[in-house]
Amino acid sequence: MVDLASIEIGPLTRAQGSIVLPGSKSISNRALLLAGLSSGQTTLVNLLDADDTQVMRNALRTLGLSVVDQANKVCVVNGCGGEFPVRDADLFMGNAGTAIRPLTAALAMQGGSYRLSGVTRMHERPIRDLVDGLRQVGADITYELQEGYPPIKISVADIQIKDVVKVRGDVSSQFLTALLMALPLVAKEPVRIEVLGELISRPYIEITLKLMARFGIHVTHPDAQSFIIPAKTTGAAYQSPGKLFVEGDASSASYFLALGAIGKGPVRVLGVGGESIQGDVAFADALALMGANISSGDDWIEVAGIKNAGGKLQGITIDCTEIPDAAMTLAVVALFAEGKTRLNNIASWRVKETDRISAMTKELRKVGAIVEEGADYIVVQAPATLADWRSPSEGIGTYDDHRMAMCFSLAAFGPNRLKINDPDCVAKTFPTYFSEFATVVS
Repeated sequence: MVDLASIEIGPLTRAQGSIVLPGSKSISNRALLLAGLSSGQTTLVNLLDADDTQVMRNALRTLGLSVVDQANKVCVVNGCGGEFPVRDADLFMGNAGTAIRPLTAALAMQGGSYRLSGVTRMHERPIRDLVDGLRQVGADITYELQEGYPPIKISVADIQIKDVVKVRGDVSSQFLTALLMALPLVAKEPVRIEVLGELISRPYIEITLKLMARFGIHVTHPDAQSFIIPAKTTGAAYQSPGKLFVEGDASSASYFLALGAIGKGPVRVLGVGGESIQGDVAFADALALMGANISSGDDWIEVAGIKNAGGKLQGITIDCTEIPDAAMTLAVVALFAEGKTRLNNIASWRVKETDRISAMTKELRKVGAIVEEGADYIVVQAPATLADWRSPSEGIGTYDDHRMAMCFSLAAFGPNRLKINDPDCVAKTFPTYFSEFATVVS
């Protein structure tokens, strides 16, 4: 791919067609690690091929595993039975939160020496709550630079689970996911994990539990804050299911579903639907609340404009705890809605690839939107008139954040041509996004 400083798109008036979604990032990186830790060979079908999943693949290879990419988005992983062959490694994790968090926990169980680092932004993303949880079972983890943040060093330690393991749930659900995936490796007795405070992004935990079950570990969930991991019997904790199909990425679906509403549609996404295990499919429900015409099947969702012919989308107030990534798309959809759209409980945006609340506020104001931001919310109102829409000469900043670039492609349905800077940042999760976008818009 040729690196582009910027692209210009729009003004656009129509969107229609269908898109086959890339594999889910959340499922892909979890499945890669579980396949690596399991006994046996696993064939992963429709695995996402993007920066974040290449980070996980390369880490597993560095740790001594055979991870072979084949044609047609197939990847074959030979598992290690819970014990990585390499016990001393320096791993570069880029800016992949779905890779560094669970891999940190798995490595802490290995009895080896490891260092994990990433790009500058990764060193600003918190990991303290996970480290605190791992230290409760005896893990020896130190911070190399700033307390609570990568880079981190893991040293040989005697892992013993003597009590309930407690972890905060209000910063990132990935910390709980990491503990859930790692502790079965050493669970001589049933292990209870308790979540302190609110558990955000709960649907992502459901993804974790369902994938663990596919690899033979069935976690019970007696109440909203507790999880019980079964005791490890003889042999490896995880067993390969042989083959696992990775469903399409529901977060990536949000941009095309939004196109179907803004651009009259119909736009159909293939690969997610009523059978999806991803929480971000609820984005379609949010669009429906705004007035979009939605239909769906087991593995597809379609949006065909607005329910009321000639009508407009309507602003809504919505709790985004369950759809933190897809909620970003709603912030740009609000440019095309009547009234205010308020997105609540999005504090996790602050610790993502960039401070997404701040970034979204700044860039929406560039195109003329009226925006209010708070610690954990954003309120967006469309430019008052067509004359109030602007096309900033400096372009839309994307902050090396794939979702900023994909979200703001929708703003090209405004009255002006729009420049988006660093469009190649979409390689993190959806390298072909802008070429796929071009096939359904005019």
